[in-house]
Amino acid sequence: MAERPCGFESHLPHHPTLFMPQKKHLLLINPWIYDFTACDFWLRPLGLLYIASILKKYTNLELDFLDCLDCSQVDSDYNFRRKVRPDGRSSFYKEEVVKPEFFRHIPRKFSRYGLPLSQVGAMLDRLPVPEAVLITCTMTYWYPGVQAAVELLRKKFGQVPIILGGIYASLCPEHAKRHSGADIVIEGPGENQILRLIREICDDSSIKAASWETLFPDFDSLPSPAYELCHDNTVLCLMTSRGCPFNCTYCASRLLGPRFEQRQPEKVVSEIVYFKQTFNTQHIAFYDDALLINKNHHLIKILEALLPHNLGLKFHTPNGLHPREIDRPLAHLLKKSGFSSVFLSLETTDPKLLAETGPKVSPRDLEKALSYLEEAGYNRSDISVYLLVGLPQQDKDQVIESIKYVKKLGARPRLAYFSPVPGTEDWKALLSSGQLKPDSDPLLHNKLVFPYFWSRITPEDFEEIKHQLLDR
Repeated sequence: MAERPCGFESHLPHHPTLFMPQKKHLLLINPWIYDFTACDFWLRPLGLLYIASILKKYTNLELDFLDCLDCSQVDSDYNFRRKVRPDGRSSFYKEEVVKPEFFRHIPRKFSRYGLPLSQVGAMLDRLPVPEAVLITCTMTYWYPGVQAAVELLRKKFGQVPIILGGIYASLCPEHAKRHSGADIVIEGPGENQILRLIREICDDSSIKAASWETLFPDFDSLPSPAYELCHDNTVLCLMTSRGCPFNCTYCASRLLGPRFEQRQPEKVVSEIVYFKQTFNTQHIAFYDDALLINKNHHLIKILEALLPHNLGLKFHTPNGLHPREIDRPLAHLLKKSGFSSVFLSLETTDPKLLAETGPKVSPRDLEKALSYLEEAGYNRSDISVYLLVGLPQQDKDQVIESIKYVKKLGARPRLAYFSPVPGTEDWKALLSSGQLKPDSDPLLHNKLVFPYFWSRITPEDFEEIKHQLLDR
């Protein structure tokens, strides 16, 4: 700002706030999804909302939040009717885009999912220029959404510092540094990194912490995610634990959180009650990878403490529950507590494949779990069972036999698509075989491209599998 001439203030009407310094702003963005298909499967940017809560607590900065995947905000001008299911899942607005070059031979359309591009541009026009932008990205192969957001931000705000975090930044840091357009890439959990970065960028000595590295010693020490910044809180997600004690060959959970840690049950209960009382939340999806581990001292305590509150919430388990942990008392407690969408993880019925990938469950475990859940009042046909498809060593018959087995038990088979996640054992096997390279474009991690690149399952096999899945 240019210097004002002497006596300038005396010519203005008296106003006590006229020369108060303007508050500095940060902008937090959850970008679009670029993919062959996508739906709002209880998707919320939980990590970004945890970072927002830290910034609210430890800084004086104003936070602006823009969720490009929140299609409850789509303007009526776009003639979009959002389909919302009774369980809270919903549809995305989508705009078809040009497919990446090495997907040209795949006979499917490629789209941008989320708020219309022009609407996001208009929303940014109404915001003040931020000191910095924080952006996240979940799937490694969704990074084109980050690129599109960065390009738009540069047009609107020039060379504002852009900080990228999330799973893509953690698993593909070198690619993110070279191709995302972000100025800073945060690898791993960001809670003990973000305040130092913001202090440096904003040159703000008011941001204080005794030690940047140990401010949050564990997951339980984090403040509650800042859902008050969101537009629609009908559906929320939460985690009662971080990491996983298992080490399956296809999963990145232990890479992202090497230490399995569970929150104190009473804190989880307080958070859930707060969500309901503050936002009138209707649905809560548990993002835990191992929700039932140590169940007697964790989930059971949480659910028993919630029962007297009569919150009327519906709970969902999109990441899948371990059938081995479901016994008769737990099945009845799940039903009584409001678990309305139950997803179980079997992965495969093939004993050799189970032994190779991580024997955390057996078909017999599934049979017993379904029996207990049915006794508790669930319809078997309403229970989804995840089955892996696309593993490099897997063939069509293994998948079809697993589908037939789940159907025979009366449950609903649901395909869980293999994605070659960097750092996992299956990723390393694909590197060893030469089917992928260490610097392969993360777009090749897309869960739907396996029949066209590395799998023993051909596109024709995959169509047969889908037909078997739909056949009653």
